Amino acid sequence: MTRIWNSVVGKLWVTILLLVSFVLFVFTVLMLEFLSKYHTQQSEALLRQEATTIARIVDEHETITSTKSIISDILSDETNAVIVDNTGKLAFSLQEGLNQDQIKDKIIGEKSFNQVFTSNKPVVKEMMLPSSTEKDHVESYIVMAFPLNSHKVNHGVVYIYQSPDAIHRTTNETTKIVFLAAAIAFILTTFFAFFLSTRITSPLRKMREAAFELAKGNFDKKVPVLQNDEIGQLGTAFNQMGRQLKHHMEVINQEKEQLSSILTSMTDAVITFNSDRTVILSNPPAELLLQKWFINKGSDSEHPIPPEIFHMLEHVIDLEEELREELELGGTYFLISISPLYSGDSVRGAVAVLRDKTEEHRLDKLRSDFIANVSHELRTPIAMLQGYSEAIIDDVVSSEDERNEMIRIIYDESQRMGRLVTDLLDLARMESGNITLYKDQVPITPVFERITQKFVQVAKEKGVELTYSSTFDDLIPISIDEDRIEQVLTNLIDNAIRHTKENGTVQVIVDQQVTYARIQIKDTGAGIPKEDLEYVFERFYKADKARTRGKGGTGLGLAIAKNIVEAHKGRITVESEVDVGTNFIFYLPLEVNQENSKA
Repeated sequence: MTRIWNSVVGKLWVTILLLVSFVLFVFTVLMLEFLSKYHTQQSEALLRQEATTIARIVDEHETITSTKSIISDILSDETNAVIVDNTGKLAFSLQEGLNQDQIKDKIIGEKSFNQVFTSNKPVVKEMMLPSSTEKDHVESYIVMAFPLNSHKVNHGVVYIYQSPDAIHRTTNETTKIVFLAAAIAFILTTFFAFFLSTRITSPLRKMREAAFELAKGNFDKKVPVLQNDEIGQLGTAFNQMGRQLKHHMEVINQEKEQLSSILTSMTDAVITFNSDRTVILSNPPAELLLQKWFINKGSDSEHPIPPEIFHMLEHVIDLEEELREELELGGTYFLISISPLYSGDSVRGAVAVLRDKTEEHRLDKLRSDFIANVSHELRTPIAMLQGYSEAIIDDVVSSEDERNEMIRIIYDESQRMGRLVTDLLDLARMESGNITLYKDQVPITPVFERITQKFVQVAKEKGVELTYSSTFDDLIPISIDEDRIEQVLTNLIDNAIRHTKENGTVQVIVDQQVTYARIQIKDTGAGIPKEDLEYVFERFYKADKARTRGKGGTGLGLAIAKNIVEAHKGRITVESEVDVGTNFIFYLPLEVNQENSKA
């Protein structure tokens, strides 16, 4: 029932029924009122006619009683008569039904009829009298008082009244007809209402189902158009709307996919903010940044972004202007550009683009440091070359031995400059990825022992004890570029001997760590300060005076060694403690089938 009431069919049906019911109700009331008046008028006319006949009969006869039988024949079935003489006494009565005496006494006693005894005009009145069919019940009667022998001054009166049964029968018959007509009207109305509304609502229901399908994203749903009226035109417009929606959604999805692909492929971090400063959208680089900031700031962070960027965001949203600044956040340099996003005339948010400039800053610093370091390294040999050359040219030497000494110094310094340039070129090739390795399968222990033995005599001259030990069997091979690894080991052993005092020790230890060969060069030298350990592999970096290079050093050996080891897929580290010693460790990968073979 609820479903019918909520439908257009039900509402239309109820509306038509209410309209028909109202019309029938008004029609019935008016019809009953009309029939009541009409019947009353007809009753009065009939009573007047019968009263006139009775009066004429009485006037023609000498005695009233002799006319009783005649009058009885004249009266209709529902009409009763009471005749009184000129003194107001009852002559006779012709009545039927119950309560005859009460009806007669009430009629004779009615004061409004007294004027008829002296007048020739009849009087008609509706009176409430006891019912002639039911006890203790009162009904409305039409009573007419008609004069007899009206030519006399005082004359008798005939009271004639009619029972309401005729009116009741007419009213009941009329009511039955009205109710029958109402039932027929309800049935026809319901039939035509449902027929008409079904013709209207059936296409509407199909449109509703199609609208739900459109809401679910099924834009291929069509509404059948079977009519050419307004509903048919609505169906055509609905189908056209579905096609347009499908087209627009395809365009939006294509643009969304393009935007998503662009954002995903961007190396810059892109973050979109709402007007309340919350993050709406971010690409993968931005997600990593947000996670990093959250971890650094902790769970007590009020905003997901650093305060510097948040203040820029507030400025952009509040003042509706673009900002572009370069900031340093936690050791990382960012070029930040924030622009407002508009919705109509109001700002609905902002988009921030963050470009990581750390590597550029590092390269700029490296370039400036490189120029400064090279200039510093070349200044001394160039000055010495220039000074000694001028001394020879100006012939300020006093002996041939001094001249030869100056020439030797010039030669040594030129050699040093040559080594510096060669090391710089090698390092540049390595850092650019152009290093070429010529790997061979060589035995681990013999190769590293041979390289170590080259420095035994140098160590003895310095008063340093140099030892070698290995846990590998002599036949265990390793795939390396022997010349390059010899360059690494030579640099590390030479540094260890030069920075170890007399009676100190230098150890070369080769062993296995999982799938790597570990080579350690331990010395008991002066050590490297803890704050300098992370910089020892940078070119031209100088630790404190205890680790200063000898005369022939270029300051590039450790940087070259690191590049060579990393080119072999290995890694190099350093451990050191001031006045205790230093331990350089580098790892080289082993063959998988040899990782468990030991001496």
